[in-house]
Amino acid sequence: MGQAMKIAIVDDEKDMRQSISQWLALSGYDTETFGSAEDALKQLGPEYPGIVISDIKMPGMGGMEFLKKLMGNDSALPVIMITGHGDVPMAVEAMRVGAFDFLEKPFNPDRMSELAKKATNARRLVMDNRMLRRELSDGGQLMKKLIGQSPVMERLREDILDLGQADGHVLIDGETGTGKTLVAHALHAVGSRAGKRFVLISCSAWEEEALANALEQMPEELDEHQRLVQTQLALICRQLGPLRTLAAHLIKEGAPA
Repeated sequence: MGQAMKIAIVDDEKDMRQSISQWLALSGYDTETFGSAEDALKQLGPEYPGIVISDIKMPGMGGMEFLKKLMGNDSALPVIMITGHGDVPMAVEAMRVGAFDFLEKPFNPDRMSELAKKATNARRLVMDNRMLRRELSDGGQLMKKLIGQSPVMERLREDILDLGQADGHVLIDGETGTGKTLVAHALHAVGSRAGKRFVLISCSAWEEEALANALEQMPEELDEHQRLVQTQLALICRQLGPLRTLAAHLIKEGAPA
């Protein structure tokens, strides 16, 4: 997880691609340059661990054709297109085809760094999610505990990955010993809060009223989202009575897992 991201710079003008490369390198990025779209395509496969910054007007294969080929290979690859001054129709077309964003010449280097940061963060999430899916299919360390190759178990693994990426609440129901806590840990591990603290509350150890009160009296330094989850959990306990096991993402910012 969290592999270093590269930035491929594609421009037929040597001075331009070197200038962009030097600026991004000073900003801490690992860059590589290509003088043509054809050369870049030989190196940029579906699993390219980074993003692409490309001029839109180049001899030979132009930027738009290059963009379409990249999207055909990997539609989740962030591509930032560099357009001419005032060339709004071209920029709109690039966004329609699948470009992550565009820069209009002459562009502010700080704006380029800002877009590069957003694009590399987006790419990292995609690559991490793909790695998690491969671990599932290969029997990753955590998912090895979810044994079984039946269609039901395969569907469970897929559901864990999909629900883990959703920004919502999940109620896990099942008989004692069926693996509810393991599924809760798996959901946390594949979600956006995987690096944060996981809080497990065993409701069977509490009376209904005491549990609701305990939830309402949890630390005050929770952020707005965490406070909302806390309040909802307390409401669930009051409305539905004791639950067998309730795993909640009441995560304090900065607290490691």
